[in-house]
Amino acid sequence: MPPTSRPLRKLGFLTIGLFDGDDPARGHETTLEIIELGERLGFDSAWVRHRHLQYGISSPVAVLAAASQRTRRIELGTAVIPLGWENPLRLAEDLATVDILSGGRLNPGVSVGPPMHYDQVKDALYPDTADAEDFGYERVRRLLDLVRGKSATDFSGVEGFEVFSDRVQPHSLGLGRRLWYGGGSVSSARWAGEHGMNFLTSSVLKADGPDDTRDFAQIQLSHIQAFRAAHPDGGAARVSQGLVVIPTDSASPEQRAKYEEFVAKRLPRTTSPQGPARLLFAPDLVGTSEEIAEQLYAHAAFREIDEVAFALPFTFEHEDYVQILTDMATKLGPALGWRPAAAG
Repeated sequence: MPPTSRPLRKLGFLTIGLFDGDDPARGHETTLEIIELGERLGFDSAWVRHRHLQYGISSPVAVLAAASQRTRRIELGTAVIPLGWENPLRLAEDLATVDILSGGRLNPGVSVGPPMHYDQVKDALYPDTADAEDFGYERVRRLLDLVRGKSATDFSGVEGFEVFSDRVQPHSLGLGRRLWYGGGSVSSARWAGEHGMNFLTSSVLKADGPDDTRDFAQIQLSHIQAFRAAHPDGGAARVSQGLVVIPTDSASPEQRAKYEEFVAKRLPRTTSPQGPARLLFAPDLVGTSEEIAEQLYAHAAFREIDEVAFALPFTFEHEDYVQILTDMATKLGPALGWRPAAAG
């Protein structure tokens, strides 16, 4: 391993949990099966992505509650819950409950901003308060405070036969240190650091401006550096990188052809910032584990982290995910200095 790279300490993966609208049970079951496989293979963490009004996981906290009862060791994360759809107090209750059920394995990742297609959904989501809702960092701060045990009300005590608490119950000690912010800009990275969160950085970033000529890796590195500079833990503050990585060591010729076609179709979007938001996409990595490891060692941001949550492509079949995860755990992870976790 190159001396400029840290040994990979934590290996995780991210899945979207797609399902058939006419048979949603099967898709949710295969998602749970993939998480169970991840634990058997020694992965440190499994993450699910949030999708509203689509054929993907709309309730990751519920899915992870189920996963917590079918696993013993693997950490369970959300990447990410868009807080524009959530009431922070109710979400804090749900997160704490699942963390208790999992034995302290939950890693909730969140983000801010208005819900997608807000003009079309606001009457259903916030029929009376749509124009008054705040979708900025204040929503995250409220969640942080509530999860970390700050008062939610000025009332507590006994009323009749019922006992009331002034803070969210259950309170899960330690969960407040396992909250992650999914950010794609230097300002969000800095905010997450200032508020003592962990930082999720993915394969999508925002270019700083039209004159910014840095490549994806250099921009991502600047976000990591800004986060750690602002965080109380400095260089020890946790960062997880989520690139799309597809090892082909044990893939069939048909699988390799499919993977290469998938990557080729997505490559044009990586050549320049996309859309009004100037989104910058990282190229997907496909090849043998040795080839992918070499590309990661050359990635400026990867050299600064020791945790990853590699994203599984969203449109593949279950058997493809089994092959990809198996190669990640048995080939790619060890090539990056990682050792599988012991069975729980």
